[in-house]
Amino acid sequence: MDQPTISDYGFLSDCRSGALVGRDGSVDWWCPDRFDAPSVFGRLLDSEAGYWRLAPLGPSRVQRAYRPDTLVLRTVHHTPEGSVAVTDALAAEVGARGHQLGMNSPAVLLRVVEGLSGRVRMGLDFAPRPEYGLLTPYLHEKPDGAVVAVAGPVALTLRSGGPALRAGPDRVRQEFEVAAGQCIGFDLAYAPLYGAPPARLDPLTTLAETVQAWEAYRESHGYDGPYAEQVRHGATVLTGLTYARSGAVAAALTTSLPERRGDDRNYDYRYSWLRDFAMTMRALWVAACPSEADRLFAWAARSIGRVGNQPVPVLFGLEGERDISEHELDHLRGYAGSRPVRTGNDAWRQRQLDVPGEVILGVWRMHEHLGETFDEELREMVVGLAEQVAATWRLPDRGMWETRDVDRHYLSSKVFCWVGLHRAVELAPKLGERADARRWAAIRDEIRETVLRDGWNDRIGAYTGSFGSAELDASVLLLPMMRFLPATDPRMRSTIEAVERELGTDQGLVRRWGSDPAGFVICSFWLVECLTMAGEEDRARRLFEQMLGHANDVGLFAEQVDLSTGEQLGNMPQALSHIGLINAAWRFIDPISG
Repeated sequence: MDQPTISDYGFLSDCRSGALVGRDGSVDWWCPDRFDAPSVFGRLLDSEAGYWRLAPLGPSRVQRAYRPDTLVLRTVHHTPEGSVAVTDALAAEVGARGHQLGMNSPAVLLRVVEGLSGRVRMGLDFAPRPEYGLLTPYLHEKPDGAVVAVAGPVALTLRSGGPALRAGPDRVRQEFEVAAGQCIGFDLAYAPLYGAPPARLDPLTTLAETVQAWEAYRESHGYDGPYAEQVRHGATVLTGLTYARSGAVAAALTTSLPERRGDDRNYDYRYSWLRDFAMTMRALWVAACPSEADRLFAWAARSIGRVGNQPVPVLFGLEGERDISEHELDHLRGYAGSRPVRTGNDAWRQRQLDVPGEVILGVWRMHEHLGETFDEELREMVVGLAEQVAATWRLPDRGMWETRDVDRHYLSSKVFCWVGLHRAVELAPKLGERADARRWAAIRDEIRETVLRDGWNDRIGAYTGSFGSAELDASVLLLPMMRFLPATDPRMRSTIEAVERELGTDQGLVRRWGSDPAGFVICSFWLVECLTMAGEEDRARRLFEQMLGHANDVGLFAEQVDLSTGEQLGNMPQALSHIGLINAAWRFIDPISG
């Protein structure tokens, strides 16, 4: 089978983990235990790392769409002999409604085949390879017709509501026919080999339950603003990337999908970034998901714990793990030969000065919701973060793009130091006796003066990425969004124009810097916000609608878009890209808030 492009994949989720299924009917990524667990299907990163294909044997014309307000994907294959639909989902717990979604997901992958017309010959090719493809399982046929795949710590049970399954040495590979009106369900249940047995569910009934669970969830989350369909879908994707047991939002479903084919900038994004915290909180509130915002906030506070002298990590594991050291999986060839394949992410070790400001901003955005007084732990956290900003803001760091070369005085990092102290001063009445609002305000003002003086480049006529640099960086678009400067300020307006002129493209995409080979999706949405804040709503809307055209056929964004081919690049789906869409749409309603 040929390697699908990143844009070819649809996203399934049970809010415990997620799967990617290609237009060719192959599930090429599934880490069933949780988002950041080892895969059992990893063809995404190596053709030998496992997959489950279910599709017509011959060529077909494909149409696919999500059931509205769900992550249940229906793919219709039109062949010369007839048409057939395959509906894919990760099962919700039976009876789950509203915020129960994902709390006790059974880790079952559902695939339902429905004959629409004629008679279509189908092929089933099931080749699990647990532990990122390191293990080839033994397959056992059971008296009830199931096939159990056992390898290492994993047991996978495949059942069919139609053809009897026959196990080969290392896979199930067989053909069957589907006639118009016929419906055949398959389910694949994961379980730890030494734990409770896998769930046994009726695939047709469970699929209907899963659709109802998603629909009920979305019904409780209204949004009446512009681009409602796209915002609701973006919110559904964010829900799908939420690890329900803790409330953490994974940055993406995948690891090591490259920023450029064949390149080595391939990182593991299956964790939750504090840097994205304030933007994520805003997107969840915009999409009318206050409960998710509450749970994300609680997760962050618990994960940070008591603030000491050590920098607050930029990211944590989904249950608050701090040490997520990076490892390379040398046995995997990588997507399109892009190596190395990594698990873990060493960015957790970096000094990144923007993180405390992001968290304090998130607290400030929640402060009315949190009530008149903060509990002791929350007061201690905010005060500790503010003091860390006050003590470290003069240091260089690795910046929001997490460079792996040298530390610099990044403009966006300094601005978030300003944001942190600015909002801490406003929160001071709720922070108790340790709040030193006068000193914080003095340091805040010093940071502002430093950024305005050292961040501006007269020759370029713009604020640049780091002090003393002549290189434009799209992260400076955050200045008006953080209310550091109004978008109408002459120097800020000049900066926005320079970013659009030098980093923008005819496709509506914005690169992070001049040598960046691809458009970075959230930077493009940041430009939409800045243009709106500058009073140029018509231009902003045209750019926004151009960006919508870069989503794949089921409305998903990865991290970046190739400038020459339009192919999506980077990990998929990317939470930050959908957050950017939601926040940019809301900016048309609220052009001034920070």
